[in-house]
Formats: sequence, C-alpha cells, structure tokens
Amino acid sequence: MNIGLVIIGDEILSGRRKDRHLEKSIEILHARGLKVTWVSYLPDSPELLTQTFTRTLSSNDVIFSFGGIGATPDDYTRQSVADALGEDVIVHPEAKLEIESQFGKDAYPNRIKMGMFPKGSRIIPNAFNRIPGFSIRRHHFLPGFPSMAWSMMEWVLDHEYADQHVQDRDIERSILILDVPESTLIPLMDECLELFSGCKVFSLPTITDDRKRRVELGVKGNKDVVDSAFAYIKKMVSQLDCKWEELAPRL
Repeated sequence: MNIGLVIIGDEILSGRRKDRHLEKSIEILHARGLKVTWVSYLPDSPELLTQTFTRTLSSNDVIFSFGGIGATPDDYTRQSVADALGEDVIVHPEAKLEIESQFGKDAYPNRIKMGMFPKGSRIIPNAFNRIPGFSIRRHHFLPGFPSMAWSMMEWVLDHEYADQHVQDRDIERSILILDVPESTLIPLMDECLELFSGCKVFSLPTITDDRKRRVELGVKGNKDVVDSAFAYIKKMVSQLDCKWEELAPRL
C-alpha cells in the first residue's frame, strides 16, 4: 500500500513554521508496520492544489493531507478537492451536527464553513474540538494543527486500514565502513541485488569535518533474506583493506 503525504502551507515553505507532520507520520505508520512512500509540500495555491489532487485522486495511493481546511479565505483545500473531483462543496450533515453541538449559535456564520466538504465525503472525528476532517475515496484531509491531526490520522488508519497493518515488519541491517570510497562498494551492492531477491541495498556516504570518508552500507527487507544478504556483505567487506563496524538493527 503506497501512502503519500501532502503538507500544505505558505508558512512551511517560507520557513516561518517548521513541519512536524512528516516525522510524526513516519512514527504513526511505523507503529502499524506501514511507511511513507512519498511526500509533497505545497503552498496555499488553489491551482497547484487542484492539479495535485487531480493527479492523486486518479491513483490508488492512500493520501493524508495536512492543512488548508479551516474557515479563513486562504484555506483552499476543500474547494480544490471538489474542483479536482468535479463536485460541489456542501454542508455535511454529520459535520454540521458536530459543529453545532460544540459551538451552538457561535457556529455561525464562520465555524460552520469548516463542515463544508466535497459531495460524497465521509467525516473524520476530531476529539479535540469536534470540528471534523473529511475523507473521500482513499484521501484523508486533516487540520494543520498537530494536536488535532495526529490522533485523526491514527483513527483513519485503525478504522479504514486495520487489515493493512503489518505484523512481520521489514528489518534493516547495516555496517559503517571507514575510509573507503562509495564507488568501491557498487559491485558488491549489485551482487547483493542479484543474489538476494526481495531485499533493498542502500549506501549513505558522509565526509567528516576532518575530511574522512564514511559509508553506511546496508540491506532492508524481510528478516530471512536480510539476514542472508547481511552475512554476505560482512563476508565480502572483510576481504577489503578497511575498518568497519556493525550497527544496531533497525525496524
């Protein structure tokens, strides 16, 4: 299951606010044996939002979108989704009930706008203040506020995708190799991909402040194939004239 994140806001792209959704989404998904496949950061632009959602709605990806569903004039997400679908934006009856129950007469004239969703939407409960997000197809639209969005994301995953939670999670094993150019390791990486089907091979090169090379070389995937591939990597690296150390496994 491919999972994409769309993180919206001029304030993030300008650096006025730091994005916290990507890191937390990785954590939330990891707890369920899932992972982020891709991420898009977008400005508060109706045109770009409509273009993006037109493309993603034609895919089978699961999308979590953060931001742009408030009641102010620069909140464009709900209308952009409606435009991408060719649907009208209407007051959702369940959202209306939630907002009126929370705010009474103060729901009007502005708060009720946050219950207007593209026709055919489902609501996502918001335990923080009862102003819901919305889902349509495999797209899920959440507030930009972390205190609301993260619990709503968990609710969606546990209610709509519980059957996709993975118990046998992939594992990652790696070693840190000192003073070896990354290019020297490419033949070994190619061999691993050929010999151990189903595993992914990666290298993460760095150069220290004193200009020494370090390469983290590793494999990730199903535990059985990773264990075999990792043993092969250690065997072959041991034949090189270099120092290396094994790093702790990661899930």
